[in-house]
Amino acid sequence: MQLAEKQGYETIFLGPAVETEQLINAIREHNPDIVGLSYRLTPKTGIKILKQLKRRIIEEGLSEREFMLGGLPELVHSEKQDGFFSVYFKGDDTENAISYLKEGVVEEKQRTFPQNIIDRIESKSPYPVLRHHFGLPSLEETVLGIKKIAENRCLDVISLGTDQNAQAHFFHPERMSTSEGAGGVPVRTKEDYKLLFQASRRGNYPLMRTYAGTDDLIKLAQLYVDTINNAWTAIPIFWYNQMDGRGPMDLEASIKAHLDAIKWHAKKNIPVEILESHQWSMRDSKDEVAIASGFLGAYICKELGVRNFISQYMFNTPPQTNQRDDLAKMLAQKEMIESLQDDNFVVYTQTRTGLFSYPIDLDMAKGQLAQSVMLQMQLNPHIVHVVSYSEANHAATPENVIESCKIAKQVIAKCLEGQPSMIWDPYVLERKLELIEKANYLVNAIKSIGSVLDSKVLYQSVKRRILHAPQLDSYRTKRIREIFSF
Repeated sequence: MQLAEKQGYETIFLGPAVETEQLINAIREHNPDIVGLSYRLTPKTGIKILKQLKRRIIEEGLSEREFMLGGLPELVHSEKQDGFFSVYFKGDDTENAISYLKEGVVEEKQRTFPQNIIDRIESKSPYPVLRHHFGLPSLEETVLGIKKIAENRCLDVISLGTDQNAQAHFFHPERMSTSEGAGGVPVRTKEDYKLLFQASRRGNYPLMRTYAGTDDLIKLAQLYVDTINNAWTAIPIFWYNQMDGRGPMDLEASIKAHLDAIKWHAKKNIPVEILESHQWSMRDSKDEVAIASGFLGAYICKELGVRNFISQYMFNTPPQTNQRDDLAKMLAQKEMIESLQDDNFVVYTQTRTGLFSYPIDLDMAKGQLAQSVMLQMQLNPHIVHVVSYSEANHAATPENVIESCKIAKQVIAKCLEGQPSMIWDPYVLERKLELIEKANYLVNAIKSIGSVLDSKVLYQSVKRRILHAPQLDSYRTKRIREIFSF
């Protein structure tokens, strides 16, 4: 009833333990378009009661309307054979209920699942879209896993985790290392990508996306569009190069390549996510550095013509961050980025759990996942990037992905029913304002060098340590002593 009201329906609740004649009289009096019934007691008894009820409804000439039934699995299975009810619910399929209320879909197989992220977000509202990484060291295992995940209908976006060779050397097989499948699925041909995408064409037809890569970015981007209908791209500004060991390009060359890739996606009207803020945090930068870089990424995207911007907020990073500081940091970044919104630049909020925050103990890790998602819901995300509780222990299997999504779904559902707001905590508010002031100081310092759309200016912001993280010191010392001045 609450879901129906949120979708604009006028509802009348008759209360619990409604007698047959009371229901008949209410249908006659109110003449509703839809009658929803639920029965949660012994299924065998419920089957007998419903048989009598259906006979009375038909006898009274009241069957020319839609009837919905909610009940335990055995009851639902039995009633489906009869076909009296338009739609059936077992109590764990809220998303299907919302779809039915929005679209009037009767059978799951008749549903259409939006194949772009913006429409998918709209179709799931008020629930966020769920995304999860998946990629095993074997192409065959990954195909089978994607099929299992799609058939389970547990998430909306499969983020294809390719191995390092695929990200850095897809068009240069001669450069590939012997570490086959290191960090993900070893995709080597265009046909491999098509095979993985076809595996997702079942169940709830999840969208698919993958890493932007670390070389030949535009060639890879076109490949992704042609093979997996890449839902959106995720591009860093300063990362995935020699500085962090993730790619072959030097820092300045990679910055220029990333800006060019953003322009390419903007022209194609493909949503863009910037992998920036959390990359600095993962290397122990100060919070204001992470926030400033995240804002710069959004600002650059807007200036380069991106219309739909996906702003990611990785909580629990660094892992020792407490909840109040974590929330203040995210609220500061969100406020700065959303200040850029206008008719031509729409920001979508995506939250996720920090990978390094998970304990190795799997039961404790499940608790960490639930706690993190609950805190993330303070941001009212459009997308929740679920990170499997297993990640500190082993790469996520299909079963781990499904279980993690179920944990997240339960937390999300309870939060949407109503949760206390933490954003007005005096400490959180004060810390947020402090971080905004500090982040703006860094942004203005970078702008004082020149245009932030100039790769040389962005390069100088790192060279001059306006943007800095302690873990970059080894890069400066060992790899580019001749470039960076101290």
